Amino acid sequence: MKILIESIDQGIWDAIINGSYTPKHIFDDVQVNKPWTQWKGEERRRAQYDCNAKNILTSSFNMDEFFRVSQCKSAKEIWEVLELTHEGTNDVKRARKHALIQEYELFKMKQGESIADVQKRFTHIVNRIIGLGKEFDKEE
Repeated sequence: MKILIESIDQGIWDAIINGSYTPKHIFDDVQVNKPWTQWKGEERRRAQYDCNAKNILTSSFNMDEFFRVSQCKSAKEIWEVLELTHEGTNDVKRARKHALIQEYELFKMKQGESIADVQKRFTHIVNRIIGLGKEFDKEE
């Protein structure tokens, strides 16, 4: 999803990760949200990123996924629900990462396995570990 969304516009991905943009101004020495009617061109464009992100995300869902996030107010909130649903809590991710690292460290070719299958299995393990936040140095 990240690759697709960034290819459309990196501002849309930013709205998913950092939340929607709401223009602000100072009123009586306090920062408050600007009324929509006072937004300028660039402010409207930046605020539109969240709407675009919600559209892209929800358009790619089946009905079960859509209903899971249908009450979310922002793309960031949708993304957080999806992360929790599909990746689990931080504790679950940490446990999964440790199990995959152990699988990586004990990796070896299985009896009768082709080189192509070994490479595919190894790449799958490494990609899943990277997806959970592990960074490999050159020696690894």
